[in-house]
Formats: sequence, C-alpha cells, structure tokens
Amino acid sequence: MTSTPAAYLHVVRSGALTTVQDAGRPGWAHLGVGRSGALDAPAARLANRLVGNPPGAAVLETTLTGCAVRPDRPVVAVVGGAGCPVRVDGRPVAWGEPVRVPAGAVLEAGPAVTGLRSYLAFAGGLEPDAVLGSRSADLLSGLGPAPLGAGDTVPLGDPAKPREPVEPGDLVGPGSAVGPGDPAKRCDPEKRRGPAGRCGPPAAAGPVPWPGAPVELVLPVHLGPRHDWFTAPALRTLLTADYRVSPHSNRIGLRTEGPALERSRTEELPSEGVVLGAIQVPPDGRPVVFLHDHPTTGGYPVVGVVAERALAGAAQAVPGTRLRFVRA
Repeated sequence: MTSTPAAYLHVVRSGALTTVQDAGRPGWAHLGVGRSGALDAPAARLANRLVGNPPGAAVLETTLTGCAVRPDRPVVAVVGGAGCPVRVDGRPVAWGEPVRVPAGAVLEAGPAVTGLRSYLAFAGGLEPDAVLGSRSADLLSGLGPAPLGAGDTVPLGDPAKPREPVEPGDLVGPGSAVGPGDPAKRCDPEKRRGPAGRCGPPAAAGPVPWPGAPVELVLPVHLGPRHDWFTAPALRTLLTADYRVSPHSNRIGLRTEGPALERSRTEELPSEGVVLGAIQVPPDGRPVVFLHDHPTTGGYPVVGVVAERALAGAAQAVPGTRLRFVRA
C-alpha cells in the first residue's frame, strides 16, 4: 500500500501537451515496452538539481504553449528547458532559477520563446503511481499517467526526504549529476538548510548555463543496420542534404521534410527491433528519427542510428529548423 500524499499540484492550464516524465523505464524493450522519459533529459536533470532533487525525479514536460499549475503547499520550483516567460500569480519571476511558490499561488510557464519543451521541477518531485519503475507517460503505449488536463491533480513528493543538494560549484552543465553514493553530497538537515529549513537547493546557486535551442540541428549518424537497403546516391543524400524539422514531429519521432531516400531493395522487411535514435525510412522516403516514445519494433528499414547524447537538441528543435545528418 502507498501512503496518502500530503500535497498536490493542481493543473490550472494544461497547454498543448503536458505530461509527467522522469528518466524513463529502460530495460523492458524485450517485452514490447519502450523507454519513454523526458525528451530533453539534460534539461530535466538540471531542473531537478536546482531544486535539490535526485536527477531522475519526475517533472512536468510541457510542449510549446506552456502550462499553469497551483500547489496546495509552499514549494520551490524551477522552469527550464525551452525559454519562456514565468509568472507566479501574474508576477514575473526568474526563468531557469529556483523560485518560491506560495501555497495556492499559480505558477505559469508561458509559451516557448526559444525551443519547444519546458520542464517544471518541484522540490520533492512529483509522485504519481509508478508503472514498471517509472512515473513517465508513454503516449504510444498508454503506460504511466495520462497527459494532463485542466482540473487534474498530481501528488507532490516530500522535500524533507534526504536527497542530494546542489552546490554552486557543481552546476557546470546539464550533463553531470550528483551521485547518490557520494556522502559529501548527501542532504544533512543539520548542516544544510533549503526553503523553510528543509533539505533542498542552496540559497544562491548563481547563474546556470542552460543550453540554447538549436538554430541548426546536426545529428551524428552511425549507418546501419539496413543501410544496404538504400542506393549509394541515397546514402550520400542522407549525409549531405539539408532537411527541415516537420511540424508533424512528436514524442514518438522527429519527422523530416526534404529529399526522399531511394531504396535499392523493395521487398517487405519483417518487423524487427528498433532503438532510441533509430532513423527509420517509411514509404515516402523521408527519414524519421525515433524519440523516447518510439515503438520497440518496426517493419521499415533503419538506415542509421543517432547517438542518444545528440537527441536533446532534437527535443528543442522547432518545426522548420534546419537539420543535417552527418557521419558519426
């Protein structure tokens, strides 16, 4: 049995798409379950670190139009990822830095000004029921909490629980994380005091270098496993042509606009396993880069795979962004 949460986050405005995401549920692909998780994982980790959470704590991921939420207890929050206006009860507050949100106040992340996906982290994290070890919403399979709508509530975690606080000198970038096994970084309530005397972020961490949204998205490609299903000119086109990010992209895949890739083999391909970052080529010949909610199998040939570390930029690439594939 799970204990009854002491506090909730109430959704006032859900925007175009707002979901709960954490580090995802890797390791279940053999059972047909995808990873899911935050598309811009470095941004989600950094937001968590700024409020004193473990890097994999659950956050809100909101797409393009932002969202507005109201906690029923005081909470420290950060809005990061895509640049956007941030307000508490209509009053402008800092983007990308911890802010204190009083009980009953409305925290609003406005429409994205740069990038596509914003992340809202709350001290203590979000604690909807976990499915297969993750609280992430998977839009393809339907696992995890459903996309949020106005009037929904999400349980807030307890910020008084021991967790790894952030030291100002640790904030060297979004890719690093405080290790839970480092005793020097554990939260000691007698030595470190966050908001309201609880464990949490330092009082003043200083400016944090958030990555910017890509003006041009460059994705390094490892060819294969089905690159031999395409003509030599098609492979040259893939690695030299200019593509654009399609407005039909979503959490399942980054769709492209640009030259089609010609196949050298036209027979049907039996469904086979696909991975995060796989570049599948459907019948129209235009590459699709699989993102975190991708299917675990597919019947179209995969011409190459993009390394996971390069996919955070894809999460923030707005429709129309120039895209180039290059040989890894």
